[in-house]
Amino acid sequence: MVVSGQIKLTTRGNGQILDITDQVDQQVQVSGLANGVVTLFTPSATSALTTTEYESGAVHDLQQLFDRLAPPNMEYRHNLRWGDGNGHAHVRHALLGASLAVPFVEGRMTLGTWQQIIFVDFDNRARSRSLVVQIIGE
Repeated sequence: MVVSGQIKLTTRGNGQILDITDQVDQQVQVSGLANGVVTLFTPSATSALTTTEYESGAVHDLQQLFDRLAPPNMEYRHNLRWGDGNGHAHVRHALLGASLAVPFVEGRMTLGTWQQIIFVDFDNRARSRSLVVQIIGE
C-alpha cells in the first residue's frame, strides 16, 4: 500500500535548520501501516533533507560547515545570470540532496537514539515549503 501526504513549513531561509522528526512520525502513525519505508522529498533546488543529532552545537557546526564550503558572498555564475543572490543555496542543496528514506518497523521509524530528521532551507529569503511524504508498506 502507498499513502501520500505533505508537510508544510514556513522558514526564514539563510541556512535555517528545522527538526521535522515529529511531523514525519505523525505521518507514519496516521498511515496505519506497520512496516515499510517513509520517503521525504523537497521539490526545491535550494533546500535539503538529512539526519543529524538536532542539538544547538551540532546545528551550529553544520551551518558553519556550509558557510565554509559554499559561502554566500562568493561569486557564483548562477547569481551573475539570474541576479537573485542564491547561487550558494543551489550548491549547498546539491551537497545534501532533495530526498530521504527512513524504514519503519512496527509503526516506529528506525532512527538512532540521537538521530533526527532535519530540513535545511538554504535560500536567501523566507519561504513557504511543502514537502512530499510517501509511505510504502504493509
